[in-house]
Amino acid sequence: MSFSPRTPRRLRATRAAAVAALLALSACGGRAPEASTSPAIAVVDDAGDTLRLAAPARRIVSLAPNATETLVAIGALPQLVGRSDYDVGLGVDSVASVGGALDPSLERLVALRPDLVIGWHSAGANPVRDRLREMGIPFLAVRTTDTTDIYRTLGVLGRVTGRDASADSVTAAVRAQLAAVRASVAGRPPRTAFYVIGDEPLMTAGPGTFTVQLMEIAGGRTAFPDATGQPQYVSMEELVRRQPEVILLPVGADGAARVAELRTRPGWRELNAFRAGTVHALPADAVNRMGPGIGDTARRFRDALHPDLAGR
Repeated sequence: MSFSPRTPRRLRATRAAAVAALLALSACGGRAPEASTSPAIAVVDDAGDTLRLAAPARRIVSLAPNATETLVAIGALPQLVGRSDYDVGLGVDSVASVGGALDPSLERLVALRPDLVIGWHSAGANPVRDRLREMGIPFLAVRTTDTTDIYRTLGVLGRVTGRDASADSVTAAVRAQLAAVRASVAGRPPRTAFYVIGDEPLMTAGPGTFTVQLMEIAGGRTAFPDATGQPQYVSMEELVRRQPEVILLPVGADGAARVAELRTRPGWRELNAFRAGTVHALPADAVNRMGPGIGDTARRFRDALHPDLAGR
């Protein structure tokens, strides 16, 4: 499931520590692209378009937060010259912003002289991509719905930045983190959980998304396995009827206040999870960003679903 780059600023947090740990495991020092015996590059992006570069990109503008996080993790921060307003922390605060992720300032973007722009893939027209290509600026579209997409993005960005070995190292580290979380809950009955994407209207993550995949790795199962939408709109009446054991609530800095406010609302206050103390506020940016920090997200899910394992 892909979360909108228009997420309110108050919901943004950082997971710099998790990505820093991955970066420490990467094969490069973050100073220059790795040497390649074949500098010419050709990759197929998530829009199905073939991107061709004569050499690894050295001046990159990233309009997708998950791509920015990935670039940092593989040691390509020195190649990042521009970002969107939605990229904070991870050591990119000093990198120039070009505005919105979907509606950047083309004037500011072009002034950075990028040799590659990375942006969201979405169905339908993409005027930013089309305009950049008219100006001769390569554009790489990325999409993230499930964990497979995350691994693919790591590989593609490793290729276009000349950091294949680093991308492979980070991918291996992420897989190891997820395997450790899965092993820690082996043999435990899964607990039903409701992941709140939005409450007005009420929305949750559907099966096959990275959120539900991580929930399952962490020893849980979605309260709406029959969901067909991405995201899935649900009724409060149905949520109350299903009574999930755990509520996973992405929030900003106001987590405790948010939980307290929902506890007083009609419908919400009828959920047993509030009485049981199993409504867990989680940092929104840390659990919504679809990048190499998913190992940290899985651990947060596990600690909420199985609190006796927290800190292990």
